[in-house]
Amino acid sequence: MSDDSKDNLIDFGSERGKRIHELHDKRLDEMRKAFEQALPLPRSKSAKVAKSGKKPKKR
Repeated sequence: MSDDSKDNLIDFGSERGKRIHELHDKRLDEMRKAFEQALPLPRSKSAKVAKSGKKPKKR
């Protein structure tokens, strides 16, 4: 084989892995969007509530 033909070789295993990875990422993004619509999370208040919501000390 010449050097030109070696440059044109494709690793089908790695290419398939990339495609499958992209499909899983797409599906994961769709699921995240669906959950965000169904159960929206509070944005900035969640951090403040956790800090100010401490329990008082028992005496």
